[in-house]
Amino acid sequence: MKLQDVVALVTGSASGLGRATAERLHRGGAKVVICDLPQSQGAEIAKALGEGALFAPTDVTSEADVTAALDAGKAAFGRDVNVVVNCAGIAVAARTVTRKGPHDLGQFLKVLNVNVGGSFNTMRLAAARLSETEALAGGERGVFINTASVAAYDGQIGQAAYSASKGAIVGMTLPIARDLAGFGIRVCTIAPGLFRTPMLAGLPEQVQNELSKMVPFPSRLGDPDEYGHLAQHIIENAMLNGEVIRLDGALRMPPK
Repeated sequence: MKLQDVVALVTGSASGLGRATAERLHRGGAKVVICDLPQSQGAEIAKALGEGALFAPTDVTSEADVTAALDAGKAAFGRDVNVVVNCAGIAVAARTVTRKGPHDLGQFLKVLNVNVGGSFNTMRLAAARLSETEALAGGERGVFINTASVAAYDGQIGQAAYSASKGAIVGMTLPIARDLAGFGIRVCTIAPGLFRTPMLAGLPEQVQNELSKMVPFPSRLGDPDEYGHLAQHIIENAMLNGEVIRLDGALRMPPK
């Protein structure tokens, strides 16, 4: 799929990996729907990108919000969203049991609801529309890209909820790709390692340097644009389907 044929809905795109992806796709000629919470910087980012970009305030767990974002994309750009990049997500740090008691169940379920439920929500709603559209050359209708994490494989102490959510995203990649194959919709997942997102960029420089040393090569934090670059390649390479790709410089996380 060529970027000039893309109308991309990118969740969590007011910062970090999502923002870098939206910006890269827009530079390449795609139309982009910036999806993030109402209080985010999404409107400012869309304005800075200019023509071919719009902001749709979105809670990814809300059917109404995602439907409204898909409607806005079609109204603005004249055709249905055909690429979804799910970058929206949350994390909590809590051990299963401490002296204060067990892990809060509500926190655990909220992480699953946002990270897994939110990703599935955008895909199911976008797929329903794409299934009724005319296919592009080669029979392709769309591409969905989810964001897992190396925590899906190397979850650290205190990451039970986060790792469970990212493991679920890994696990649903192939079955959803198989579900949607008959409609010409591809599904892949990127599992990033340590990236210079706002969360890590806010850490002291010494801590960032120590984290960088954990990465075999290149021994640095990833640039969010490198995530966007891989997302672009997945969109453009029609044989990538049903795959989870680690983007981590050969990193394997220690227990803590």
